Amino acid sequence: MTVNKEYLAKRQLKKGTAGWVLLAGLGVSYVISGDFAGWNFGIGQAGWGGFVIAAIAMAVMYFTLVLSLAEMSSAIPAAGGGYSFARQAMGPFAGFVTGLAVLIEYALAPAAIVIFIGSAFNELTGFDGPLVYAGFYAVFVAIHLKGVGEALKVMMVISGLAVFAILATIFALIGDFNWQNLFDIAATDAAGASDILPFGWYGVWAALPFAMWLFLAVEGVPLAAEEAKNPSKDVPKGIIGAMLFLILTAVAVVVLLAGAAGSGMIAESAVPLVDALNATGSEQLATLVNLLGLAGLIASFFSIIYGYSRLVFALSRAGYLPSSLSITNKNKTPTLALIVPAVFGFVVSLTGEGDLILAMAVVGATVSYALMAISHIVLRVKQPEMQRPYKTPGGIVTSSIALLLSLVAMTGVYAFDPKAFYMTIGLFVIGLVYYGLYGKKTSMSAEEEFAMLAAAEESLQVEVK
Repeated sequence: MTVNKEYLAKRQLKKGTAGWVLLAGLGVSYVISGDFAGWNFGIGQAGWGGFVIAAIAMAVMYFTLVLSLAEMSSAIPAAGGGYSFARQAMGPFAGFVTGLAVLIEYALAPAAIVIFIGSAFNELTGFDGPLVYAGFYAVFVAIHLKGVGEALKVMMVISGLAVFAILATIFALIGDFNWQNLFDIAATDAAGASDILPFGWYGVWAALPFAMWLFLAVEGVPLAAEEAKNPSKDVPKGIIGAMLFLILTAVAVVVLLAGAAGSGMIAESAVPLVDALNATGSEQLATLVNLLGLAGLIASFFSIIYGYSRLVFALSRAGYLPSSLSITNKNKTPTLALIVPAVFGFVVSLTGEGDLILAMAVVGATVSYALMAISHIVLRVKQPEMQRPYKTPGGIVTSSIALLLSLVAMTGVYAFDPKAFYMTIGLFVIGLVYYGLYGKKTSMSAEEEFAMLAAAEESLQVEVK
């Protein structure tokens, strides 16, 4: 594949748009809907004590992964994120598989979230279904097409409303906390069951995918690297800052909601923040939080659309996907990379099976985590002299922890829903067949892609000056 200046000129993102605060906001926005709903079903799988064990394991996995990504993103600031890291470390095929895994996660997650948005929208307006799904996709893709600066500012406002709802709920529930409420689910006859682990250790295993929902997609911050002001510094600060904030909100909602309203009730709630407030007599605040909960869902939906567009842009620019998908408009946003996955997501959303779609997204995520952790290890071993403005504390020990826990988390989806696991494997098979028939032949060599990225960086720096 020949790359020339004309090819590159049509595939430019807008440099210098996002500082580390906006990037941290992007990371929080990716995830924030997970605090409002979804995670709590893990209590139904494992009890509160079992879910806390699962949540701690997943917090460790994400934190060690984030520290590994911070190093790689400072050294390789490319819009492909994990795809770019894997390709640098292990070559074109590993890069494609990693990109495919992230794409499965980022294409499916908005489809699941828009189903949940439809349910929340129905509660407020009485309208739901395909027209609502299509409307949300159309509006937020259109905002992204206006430019990354405008999109990230809208995202920050929406995320701020969602964070306000969480903080208000936390302060309202503190006075109603009772530790006995945490263990109000009776022990079953499962192996290893107890008052703390009412469903035994199998329940902890099956709860892992739900615990991931408290942090899922924060790894997408490096996808904004080519639009950051100073990517080698801003991306590490942004992704670590986002992760630290998300750990705080996760601890707050997991402990306070169950402690105030009871684990049994929270485990079955479709809107746990709202139900916890209603159960403790804060009905007026519950109404407000119900409205702002929609903002939380929209924030994650909106930001993951941004994430998948940058990944598709990077894969297309390198020749793995059709080259038309990486052409940018006058606002320097990738038009078809925004629209085509949106159409796919809309079609998937018509199934109405949000839980199944989310479980499939988690399989894609865990595969990508394992490959990104391996990339960090390989780069440390094979390219020790690579310039690394940020270095991961603990080095390959840290990324090895992320690798081990990501493999355990992957099996957790099978424990919860074998159907979702096998359907996702089917998507990987389709992707690999595509690579063998098309992507392998049309993709650039690693040398071509890295030279192109260097030329793009030089061109963008000149433009900014």
